[in-house]
Amino acid sequence: MKKIALITGASSGIGLDAAKMLADVGYIVYGAARRTEPIEGLQNPQIHSLRMDLTDDSSVDSGVAELLLKEGRIDLLVNNAGYGSFGPLEEVSLEEAERQLQVNVMGAMRISKAVIPVMRNQGEGRIINTSSVAGRATIHFGGWYNASKYALEALSDALRMELKPYGISVILIEPGGIKTDWGIIAADKLSETSAGTVYQNRADRLAAIMRKGYSGRFLSRPAVVARTILKAATSRSPKARYLCGRGAHLIVLLHSILPTRIFDWLLAKLT
Repeated sequence: MKKIALITGASSGIGLDAAKMLADVGYIVYGAARRTEPIEGLQNPQIHSLRMDLTDDSSVDSGVAELLLKEGRIDLLVNNAGYGSFGPLEEVSLEEAERQLQVNVMGAMRISKAVIPVMRNQGEGRIINTSSVAGRATIHFGGWYNASKYALEALSDALRMELKPYGISVILIEPGGIKTDWGIIAADKLSETSAGTVYQNRADRLAAIMRKGYSGRFLSRPAVVARTILKAATSRSPKARYLCGRGAHLIVLLHSILPTRIFDWLLAKLT
């Protein structure tokens, strides 16, 4: 019997690569996104699209119900959807902060709550949450994005302990620098939020560094994270956390061994 995977944020980057890799090893994959054309464009009989808005209860519930009507089970949920909204905490509107948390945290929990009863009734299942090294170490001007990833880390730890007795594994993927549109979007948000404020000069310098980095060759490709998702999905005994991508291990190591003031100083050198 083929296994069924549901991936959010599957219309580009990491999510799209993960959908293709999982299909290649035999999964029937349902890619969820607000814009499904890229998924449909794959024309792969193993990959199906689900139009879904993770901030809307009815959209999530109807999407999961549609999948279950066709397949009858869900073996793997990959919570990959998310975006980065950067800016000084003083200047970021609370409406934008709430949207960041709604997509990156509440969206992941909303769809997890929808599939957990299914997996529990099956007696098995895996939930893979795409976090970030930003869930382990705070980035300059990334406060609300960091908050969303720190929250996802904590909730994943809690879910892992709660669901283990029912045969459900919960796994965190923690990428470092990955070459996707994420960094350009975050840089644009940073420039927009900081314009005309006391933070503008520092923010503009960091935004320029981000745009250059995410347009160059230094960062890892999305396929690096997708392969890690595949490993977590297929390993007989998956780890609770997987670091991957450029700089991930180094950042977490430095954050764990350096005094806070020294680590802050190193990050400040960027701005």
